[in-house]
Amino acid sequence: MSRFKEPGFADRQKAAQQAKKDILNKFRAQPGPDDPAVQQRQAERAAQAAERAEAKRVREIAKAEEAARQAEAARLAAEQLEREKAEAAAREAELEAERKAARDARYAARKARGKKK
Repeated sequence: MSRFKEPGFADRQKAAQQAKKDILNKFRAQPGPDDPAVQQRQAERAAQAAERAEAKRVREIAKAEEAARQAEAARLAAEQLEREKAEAAAREAELEAERKAARDARYAARKARGKKK
């Protein structure tokens, strides 16, 4: 049974040169920028990018419309709350006026009773 022989410097150097050649040949085998397949892929990528941009624009428009609807709803709610506060204040003022009138009537009645004696 033979033992594993460690590669020497020359073997490692030869393997590195062969790897460099393989990489260079692989690079040279790739199609150039004027190849129809490459141009078709570029056109497909450009079309996909345009579709993504259009979809993003549509999403942004929808988001802006939703924000506008929410702002309008918030404005309407604030107006409604303000009206309710004003109505409550008016009711409170009316009740206070009624209480004052009743208190004044009681005071006048007490004064009138006191003068008769």
